[in-house]
Formats: sequence, structure tokens, C-alpha cells
Amino acid sequence: MTISSFLCPTTIFMGEGSFKKISEIVSKLQCKRVFVALDGALVASDFFAQIKKLLAAEGVEIATYTEIEPDPSAHTVEKAFAVCQAHNATVLLAIGGGSTIDVAKAVGILATNGGRIHDYEGIEKFAVAPLPLIAIPTTAGTGSEVSGSCVISDTEKNLKMSIRHAALNPAAFAILDPLALRTVPGHVAAHSGIDAFVHAFESYVSRQSNLMTDAINLQAMELLAGNIRQFVANRENLDAGLNMLVGSALAGITFGQTGLGNVHCMARFVGARFHLSHGLSNAVCLPHVARFNLAACPEKFARVAIAMGRPVQHMPVIDAAEAAVEAIRKMCEDLGIPARLRDVGATQDTFAEMSEQCLAANYNRWNPRHTTVADFRALFERAY
Repeated sequence: MTISSFLCPTTIFMGEGSFKKISEIVSKLQCKRVFVALDGALVASDFFAQIKKLLAAEGVEIATYTEIEPDPSAHTVEKAFAVCQAHNATVLLAIGGGSTIDVAKAVGILATNGGRIHDYEGIEKFAVAPLPLIAIPTTAGTGSEVSGSCVISDTEKNLKMSIRHAALNPAAFAILDPLALRTVPGHVAAHSGIDAFVHAFESYVSRQSNLMTDAINLQAMELLAGNIRQFVANRENLDAGLNMLVGSALAGITFGQTGLGNVHCMARFVGARFHLSHGLSNAVCLPHVARFNLAACPEKFARVAIAMGRPVQHMPVIDAAEAAVEAIRKMCEDLGIPARLRDVGATQDTFAEMSEQCLAANYNRWNPRHTTVADFRALFERAY
């Protein structure tokens, strides 16, 4: 019998207006100099103005860095780190999507461990706790605020580096406030929301899943699938927004402990090669990989169908499992996700190389169905 473990080191505050907890947190941390990684679109926002006012009331001086691109590069991390060092910050605050939070995580690692962020690619490659991070996600997608990973692009090698540490890489505090989501564009809400669903889905069917992660991921999928359409249609729907944030965080807690699967494996190389956002890359690959993986765990797929609201309780397992794949396809269609890799600019001449890269990345540790180079090539062709 396999012995499993479970860990969530992040203190989470959630609910409308929970951003006001920032005062209590900085007081508890006894900090007076904070480095802020901020999504540039929020510089003039009322939301950030209120946070600055709360920090000022606590006597906290801030240095803000905003030049953070989607899928941030190691060069961006280096520039942000220089700002943090110059300010002598002892605490980090990230307000933004996954890219912003990942940059703050990387800065925190460099602040206490030194070197370059490239030195820490892989699993548990650093041993000293980073600077404490307070994360306020402004998209409901990556779960970076609670996950043990951050992803930074190596633009020289045209690859994405995954830096993972389940105990040391999650934020110390996460604030899940739907007021932070109101300005996110519709397409970003859709892509990031599907990304969150993929985290929960792939973590649930992972070879490394356990009873605790299964329970959390089923709840995450129910929250995400049940609210993503309403949230994308209207980001002022604060109930849907909070449900999306909590679903995203639940999945973020689990996937770093279970690993992910072929959706993330393929999307990792598609996104880097064709300069697509992480969420969009995942969304395009998701329906095709779901169909491929169904044979490995139809019972779990049947539970996914129930979590997505399909009335399959009295169906044969294989039919219920097929309903999950159809529910996933329909969710993507309803959100305007392109159906094929060709629709987002991918070209077939890259499939052979990317298939080799996928196998070398060894997601077979986690993906429920063993996948060969030929299988990956067939998946890319099927998705094309």
C-alpha cells in the first residue's frame, strides 16, 4: 500500500473585501519595506490605490515593479530582483496573474539563495526559504499563490523552466478577493479559467493522486466548471468570481503534489515555440488529451462528468466517462477556445521535435496513460 502525503503551507483569506487583511499581515510580519510585483494594467486602478493606502497607514514603504510580460523571462526576473535589492525589501507582495506571482516567487528565491534563477530549475533545487510572499491573484487560473511551482521562460533556449518546491515555494499568505478580478479581460478570464480546470483535472487523474487530493480536485472541478461561463460573461459577478478563485486555489494546492499530465506537457512546448499564453496552450490541447487518457481511468472520468454537472449516475462507466470528454469539449467551445492547433498558428513541421521533447520531460511519472514518442506525435496530429 502506497504511503502518500499532503501539504498546504499558505494561510488563505477569501471573500469580498478580503484585500483589507493586508494591514493585519504586514503588521504580523513586522515589515516596513515591501517589494511589489504588480500587473501593469493595475497601476492606476482603484484596487491598487486602496492597497497602497492600507500599506501607508502601517508605515510601509514600497518599491513597485510593473514590467512583467506573459510567460515572464529570466531577464525580467533579474530586473525585478535588482529593484527589490535596491529597496532592501524584507517582504514581497504580488498583485496580478500567474506571471506576476511567478516573478515575485523567483525574486524571493534569489534574495535568499543567490545565483541565477536557472540554477533552481527542477524539483527542490533550493534549500533556503525565500522572502515571505503575500499574493493577491487578479486572475482565477494558475493557483500560483498556493502552488509549489513557478514557471520562468529561458528565452535563449526557447524553453520554460519549472522551479518546484512544495514546502518553500507557495506564498506565505494568499488573498482571494473577487474585487481583484473585475478588470480582467474576457479572453484572459476564459484562458486562465480553463488552465485552473486543467490543473484540477490532471491532478485528479494523476498516477500520484491520493484520497485527499481527489476530494479537493473534485470540489475544484465542480466550482470551476459550474462558474466559468458566468464569470467570463460578467466579471462583476462576485459570487462566480470567488468560486473561480477558490477552485483555482484548490487545484493549485494539489497539482504540485500530484504532478500534471500530457495537457501541460504538450502545452509547455507549444506555448514556448509559438509564443502562446499558458492558458490558451492548455485549453487547445485539453479535449484531445482527455480523449486519449480516458482508457486509463474511466471510473475517474465518470466522476469528472458528475463534477461537471452531467446526469450520468445511472450510465455504464464507459458512457459516463465519454460524457466527461464531451462536457470538456463543450466547455471549451462555449468559451470560444480555438478547436485546433492550426487555429493558433502551430505548424506540423515542429511536431517531431516537440514529441521528442515531451517524452524527455517525463510526464509519464504522472500522466495516467503511458505515452510514447509516437503517441505524442499522434496527439499533436489529432489536435492539429
